[in-house]
Amino acid sequence: MLAWSFAAQAHDQSRPELNSWFESLKSGRGPCCSGADGTALSDADWEVKDGHYRVRIKSQWWDVPDEAVIKEPNRAGPTMVWPFYDWTLGEARIEIRCFIPGAMM
Repeated sequence: MLAWSFAAQAHDQSRPELNSWFESLKSGRGPCCSGADGTALSDADWEVKDGHYRVRIKSQWWDVPDEAVIKEPNRAGPTMVWPFYDWTLGEARIEIRCFIPGAMM
């Protein structure tokens, strides 16, 4: 059973022109859903280690699978992650469905 986490909205609702872009986002792990399902990360909560992205969620670092990285430019700006909990083994494990680095401005 999968349960979505992180209800925090990363999509700025004052920018409705991004709605269809958020809805179209997908990684090699499938659709990301929408901006409401994603979480914006501060610079301190993501990094590149050994050539791969990592994110800090709930005070723990998680590796971002390469297939979860969105390859298109980030139109929204901040680095974002779309995590979900995997409860299949009786305890929660966070899996990363999608990740997009921040826009380079």
